[in-house]
Amino acid sequence: MTPEELADLAHLRRARDLMDREYASPLDVPSLARAALMSPAHFSRRFRAAYGETPYSYLMTRRIERAKALLRRGDLTVTEVCMEVGCTSLGSFSSRFTELVGESPTAYRARDHSAGAVVPACVAKVHTRPSRNGEARRLRAP
Repeated sequence: MTPEELADLAHLRRARDLMDREYASPLDVPSLARAALMSPAHFSRRFRAAYGETPYSYLMTRRIERAKALLRRGDLTVTEVCMEVGCTSLGSFSSRFTELVGESPTAYRARDHSAGAVVPACVAKVHTRPSRNGEARRLRAP
């Protein structure tokens, strides 16, 4: 790997860390590209090459991960969770949630999550991470 490629990865990590921290903020490709010190088009290409998904897809996965945790708590409505994680459209949020998790946010919230309460958060995060390729549906408890 060349020094330029290593520098690019460091800049990409800066943008990815921003998405991890500020997932509930309105983030778009131009602002993420600025954080990575790249043009938006170059940033999108390099991010996908480095992480295997687009910046938007990565951000939405973070948001859905957080939404799952909030829905498991059960004290917020689906609409409140949608807004809490930075989504502005309940329809888009529900569609993406269903696509990644394999069930609607309402069905996920209604399910009994007490068995997972004794699992350490770091382990639960690995097993409940949303997955676009259907893996989440296979790992999901019945």
